[in-house]
Amino acid sequence: MPFVTVGQENSAPIELYYEDHGQGRPVVLIHGFPLSGRAWERQERALLAAGRRVITYDRRGFGRSSQPTTGYDYDTFAADLQALLTALDLRDTDLVGHSMGGGEIARYLGTFGSERIRRAVIVSGVPPYLLQTAETPNGVPQKVFDDIAAGLTADRAAYFTEWNKNFFNLDQTLGKRISPEEVQDAWNTAVGASPTGTIACVPTWHTDFRADLPKIDIPVLVLHGTEDRVLPIEACGPRTHELIKGSRFVAVDGAGHGLCWTHADEVNEQLLSFLA
Repeated sequence: MPFVTVGQENSAPIELYYEDHGQGRPVVLIHGFPLSGRAWERQERALLAAGRRVITYDRRGFGRSSQPTTGYDYDTFAADLQALLTALDLRDTDLVGHSMGGGEIARYLGTFGSERIRRAVIVSGVPPYLLQTAETPNGVPQKVFDDIAAGLTADRAAYFTEWNKNFFNLDQTLGKRISPEEVQDAWNTAVGASPTGTIACVPTWHTDFRADLPKIDIPVLVLHGTEDRVLPIEACGPRTHELIKGSRFVAVDGAGHGLCWTHADEVNEQLLSFLA
């Protein structure tokens, strides 16, 4: 299996697992919490059929990557992405990030610039600043983040059962846009992730990306579901669009946070058109 080494914790290397398929201009897919690169199954299939080289990878702590107890912050996540791009010598590359992956895109471009990157797509991303403050009244109160961390600390397995209900809007989509088996697979991926990492990621969701986004100088598509119960559209998608000069914003009607699966056709149509 292919890995890129991005650090060291005590006696063990910290390695990112990645997959690299197809031919053509490369596109790197960055998954959301608490999933892995496998979450892009429906997008990868469409991109490969369109003649693209598709690279997926598992964020540190998730999927088949190492599960260290350090490095759960966006400066490190962006450095991990740079290590992958450098190791594979990827240039003229497109980035697509879902949820937390939108944060990687913002911090990566804000820190390392766009030398290697052609275009980017942020799908229901965490930027620009999720925490509710006087400046961001549509954000999420601190207590919500505290309650999530407490639930994960008390019983991660039970918490992820409840998490999936809002991640996929199961009261509306189960048996229609997503099967019970796919929900179970998402749960399996979540509970297989790092116990430390899943909890440590929660406060990263209100990282402030407002200084990163204006630095972005490439075309960007921002997609967000209108029924997102995890990252409210009022706090995220349109606000991100406003801070990225020349970006394009598309609201995916009726979609929740797990739209890459439940609304894959709609997401893929926008993705393929923008990256063509």
